[in-house]
Amino acid sequence: MHECSNIILAHSLLCPAVRERVSSPPVTLRPLYVGGVFTKIGIRALHGWTHERLDMLLSHAGLLTPEEFVAEIPGFGAASVRDQLSHAIQCEQVWVRRLQEIPWTALAREAEGTPDLLRQAKQRIAAETIAYLDQLSDAELNMELPHRPLDWSGPLRSPAFILHHVITHAFHHKGQIVAMFRLLGYPAPDTDLQQ
Repeated sequence: MHECSNIILAHSLLCPAVRERVSSPPVTLRPLYVGGVFTKIGIRALHGWTHERLDMLLSHAGLLTPEEFVAEIPGFGAASVRDQLSHAIQCEQVWVRRLQEIPWTALAREAEGTPDLLRQAKQRIAAETIAYLDQLSDAELNMELPHRPLDWSGPLRSPAFILHHVITHAFHHKGQIVAMFRLLGYPAPDTDLQQ
């Protein structure tokens, strides 16, 4: 029997008074990005934890040979560990600079050549993100952008929403990188936030 069927069956066996209490409408939760829920402190914490996890991946990438670091693995959009790390790091810069209407340029291949070089780029980009975050009030953080920045894709959102997107995007690629490490024969340490 399916787990949901068990729940329905158990619910039907309750006495009417208990069943009525259990059936009361659930509390409605608003999405996190509505009503100024995000705070600078919260975004800063999530951003820091994300970068700690990226640092773990960069350290683990140091175990790879230079050839393994750039080896293309079929089935991934960014086909190598280097390209996955570079993509995750650079996307943060792209989105944060778009929020500020500042042009961005892709990292030169030389700046992506080793995990240590990527770590330096990551540190610089993370510092730019924190500098941007520090100039916003909590109200500005949660306010939808007043106009469409150059090269903007998708609907207008708040800076908090976009920074949250940057964080979840990095975690998406973190999972792909961990899978790549395993395929290369270098299983990664636990990179979850809750350890």
